[in-house]
Amino acid sequence: MDAVVALLIIVGSLVVILAGLVWLAHRVRRSGVGAGLMGPIDEIYNPGAHRAGQEIQVQDERVEAPSLADDPFRRD
Repeated sequence: MDAVVALLIIVGSLVVILAGLVWLAHRVRRSGVGAGLMGPIDEIYNPGAHRAGQEIQVQDERVEAPSLADDPFRRD
């Protein structure tokens, strides 16, 4: 009987830990914090990820210039 209780405690603990990790993964994905943490690890195991990361950084830093078509006071 003691072995069954010990097994239930171990399995219950494992379920609680895994559920917490799933919750944490969903929270990190929604907030976008994981990119800074996983970026270097992704570059180690996937060399093409470095180029993709650079492209994303360039697009984030690009200043969006106003379009002439959006100017309501423009005369042709």
